[in-house]
Amino acid sequence: MTLSVRENLSSSLSEIFPDAPSLGPIRFFSAPGRVNIIGEHVDYAGGLVFPAAINFRTHFAIRTNGLGTFRLYSLDFQSEFVTNDLNYSEKKPWANYILGVISEALKLDLRVEGFDLAFTGNIPQGAGLSSSAAVEVGTAYALSKIFNWDITKEKIALLAQAAENNFVGVNCGIMDQFVIAVAKLSSCISLNTESLEYSYHSLDLPGYEFYLIDSNVKHSLKESEYNDRGKEVESATSKCNKLSTEVRTLSQADFLLIERAGLTPSEFKRATHILGERSRAQNVIRSLKDKNAEKVGEELFSCHESLSKNFQVSCEETDYIVEWFRSENVLGARMIGGGFGGCVLVLDKEGRSSDLFSKLEKEYFQKFGLNAKIYKFSISEGVREDS
Repeated sequence: MTLSVRENLSSSLSEIFPDAPSLGPIRFFSAPGRVNIIGEHVDYAGGLVFPAAINFRTHFAIRTNGLGTFRLYSLDFQSEFVTNDLNYSEKKPWANYILGVISEALKLDLRVEGFDLAFTGNIPQGAGLSSSAAVEVGTAYALSKIFNWDITKEKIALLAQAAENNFVGVNCGIMDQFVIAVAKLSSCISLNTESLEYSYHSLDLPGYEFYLIDSNVKHSLKESEYNDRGKEVESATSKCNKLSTEVRTLSQADFLLIERAGLTPSEFKRATHILGERSRAQNVIRSLKDKNAEKVGEELFSCHESLSKNFQVSCEETDYIVEWFRSENVLGARMIGGGFGGCVLVLDKEGRSSDLFSKLEKEYFQKFGLNAKIYKFSISEGVREDS
């Protein structure tokens, strides 16, 4: 955390919420955004994912206030929210990610008393880099420290996911919150999203680099078709389970089973993506170990095609970006995140990104009237307390 960010957070708490009978010391925390190399839209289907935290972070300053009141301030929105209850806020939706965490903590009989919290960050919102999950995990971790919860980071991830599911209303899987909670520097994690077994892996492809292109098409998962995809996966899983009770998640099915299960055309497409992504995830993890960048790139392109045609969560703009990079002979590219906009992950040889982006930027604006952005990133650690 830079000194200026720390000072801004501290001064915000002092200026916006100056009075309270018993102010505790200010403590500082941060939580990262994330990218997912492979395994997209499978975390709510029990699939294998391969995400990493990145060096874009949300920063928090927090203290107890002795008021029994939650006093929240977003520096980025220049907006404050003060409440004694946990009612969903239509006017200030950013507050719901924090209120949801409080709500889920209280369900678990975890101690939460009045506190002041200010936060800011540089994770692009609506870009598919999990800015909302960073707020949830960062808030939960900060509360666990100031109120002395006896809780692991894995349980914090589950609490944060429940906040998004039950309070915010987005039926996301566990991937985003989990990697933000447990990530280590310079490592991806392979995570079985049914068993929550995970392991760390180096992301090292000498001579090659990953970077992100932001389509500048902003999405809200609550308002998009994201939840519909979850319902289709759930319905397809139920039909498969009736034929084979051993199939608890859609990722455990096979193509013969989904052909016999009486799925609707949409459900069949969703299942086809889930099963294909299982194979692609295994191939990418193996290829990264072998340092086979070309094979990783092939699987990225294959993943995007499936996300676009089978899972139908892409959009014209991200499809265009992926195909544009294919025409420029990059190794691989695909949309990441919830979809319906957001970012494209690109894998290519080092040293080409600036020239390629300059060309893409012009052609993309001419076609869509939107300003694409490029984000270089490094692999970061997960949620932490900042000294």
